[in-house]
Amino acid sequence: MKSLGHWESRCGWLSFPGFLKYYAMMHALVYVLQVVRPDIGALLEFDRARILSGEVWRVITFLFASSGFAGTGPLGILFFFFMVMIAFMMSEALEGAWGVFETSLFHYCGILGLITANFILPGVMAGSGFLIYGASFLAFATLFPRVEFMLFFILPVQVRFLAMLQAAMMLLAVPGNWLLLPFYLLGCANYLLFAGIPALRGTARVLESVQRRKLFRTAKMPEEESFHSCVWCDRTEVTHPELEFRVGPDGREYCNEHIGKADHSG
Repeated sequence: MKSLGHWESRCGWLSFPGFLKYYAMMHALVYVLQVVRPDIGALLEFDRARILSGEVWRVITFLFASSGFAGTGPLGILFFFFMVMIAFMMSEALEGAWGVFETSLFHYCGILGLITANFILPGVMAGSGFLIYGASFLAFATLFPRVEFMLFFILPVQVRFLAMLQAAMMLLAVPGNWLLLPFYLLGCANYLLFAGIPALRGTARVLESVQRRKLFRTAKMPEEESFHSCVWCDRTEVTHPELEFRVGPDGREYCNEHIGKADHSG
């Protein structure tokens, strides 16, 4: 299989620096438009029949159709603000770790997965465009698990625990609607391909390396030699560290239990 470096040299034009930043800004734009015109979401959402009849823009605009799902009140605005700020931070971090080309492919795969899910699954998942942030957050937490966020501006929480919480919430929603499971799998397939599976492979390699080093040290470690040995029972201070050893009248060494045997040895 050819490396990403090979494909980057041939398809470097696919690189989109700051893709997640622009994605978040598009969400912000639609959010403002929905404040002015609340029904705009209906013009942007995914509708399979309308797409096939010619409204092809919905293939892309559905990603932003539910921008105002949190409402336009103070809490909704605050939530949206922090979502955009975190998206900017994740964009820089992922591109710093993977490079622009690989990060762009990561996002493209996420969008392709969502389009595929909306086309082939019976129902349409409202707000599915936010899975782009969800997959990016999981990838960010996998690459930088010890980064801390100030929860409620007070409690420092490592991002890996927040990612575990996000994954748990997604799984808990599945029993109520089993169609969510294939939707999540397709929408977060980019996370599995680019971060999840490589992280598992890396952990397995580390564990395997630790086991090999342990076996090597065990094989190379010489057996501990004893300094004292009882001529009567052959026990040593290695096999029985609780014993004491003394030299008998015959010049040989005995343990404290058999020192009396020295007088009877021939």
